[in-house]
Amino acid sequence: MKGRGSLSGWVGFAVDAGLGVGFAAALAFQAYRLADSWGGAYWQFGCVAGAVVCGLALVRRRGRLWAAIAGLAVAAVALVVARLAGLPSEPGPAMALGLSVLVGSAVRVLPAWRAGAVAAGGGAVVAGGLLAAFVFSTGSVVAVLNGAAWLAALVAGLGPRLLTARRRAMAERVRRNERLELARELHDVVAHHITSIVLQAQAGQLLARKQPHTAEGSLADIEAAGSDALAATRRVVGLLRDATDNGNDKTHSAEQLGELVKRFDGHGLVVRLSLPDGESGWPPEVARTLYRVVQESLTNISRHAPNARHVTVTVTVARDQDAVRVQVVDDAPPGVTPYPHRGGYGLIGMRERVEALGGTLSVGPRRGAGWSVLATLPISTAASVSGRR
Repeated sequence: MKGRGSLSGWVGFAVDAGLGVGFAAALAFQAYRLADSWGGAYWQFGCVAGAVVCGLALVRRRGRLWAAIAGLAVAAVALVVARLAGLPSEPGPAMALGLSVLVGSAVRVLPAWRAGAVAAGGGAVVAGGLLAAFVFSTGSVVAVLNGAAWLAALVAGLGPRLLTARRRAMAERVRRNERLELARELHDVVAHHITSIVLQAQAGQLLARKQPHTAEGSLADIEAAGSDALAATRRVVGLLRDATDNGNDKTHSAEQLGELVKRFDGHGLVVRLSLPDGESGWPPEVARTLYRVVQESLTNISRHAPNARHVTVTVTVARDQDAVRVQVVDDAPPGVTPYPHRGGYGLIGMRERVEALGGTLSVGPRRGAGWSVLATLPISTAASVSGRR
């Protein structure tokens, strides 16, 4: 960071040195032309006023707003004095160059309303010069030059300003997407594994009262679930620490989906899984989202529908082989919803995952009893999404 700051300082110094040379050349050219065309000492006032504005342009970094205000004030006073005293038109070329640097610099970095005020002040000076040239029919070339310099300053200031705003918006959008992805991952990890630990602990309490000799096995199951939760949490923390890892290298196969179902099967809940024949060969995004939909559905059933006894997880492939459908249904009694409308982010995260692949999600009660979650994931769209990533 120190080297970068030094480099920036040298660049700024080189720019100011170049501007100083340009200002000196403009002042010398202005003095020469005025002495040649007007004669006498008519060049002195304009060159002194121009030198003051150019000097303010060179020290603009110490206070861009006040430097711009002072430069515009000098230009406005010079315009009035030159007209009343019958001197050459102001602002002259050197002053116009200095004003363009002050206005462009202010428009580029100052807050919006201050930048607008400085730009408007520059426009007012240009308008005053044009009005004087029109009324007195003198100095029209100088007035046009001032207008061109002012427009160039606006372009030079607004261009980088808009580019910076665009980059900032893009960076914010990327950070927002990363926060949403990490929020979904944390929710999936914490809700799923903590629910598993709670279920194991509840089962362990029952076994401890009825079959004390089997309590050791329940404690081992709780320990295993806790270890899984710790490993999953470490993986998510690793995503936060490693910016080069987007977390999408992990795929979920049918075997892993079967292991997920086994963790919920038992302890009062019977879970059945139905998968299509043959290898899936689905894009990683599809397999991962399918896994998360099933995981979130089973977790919510365990947490919010304790009276449910049977759950069926069905995965099918559309006839055209271009979409995968997963449906999770339970037999919870009427009036019990495993997807509370308030205080939870599971359904929101599930819908975001599905819709990010161009899919659809339908969640609602079934006729008679139970709830259904149906997600449709297009394979071709997901493949293109994976390719872009």
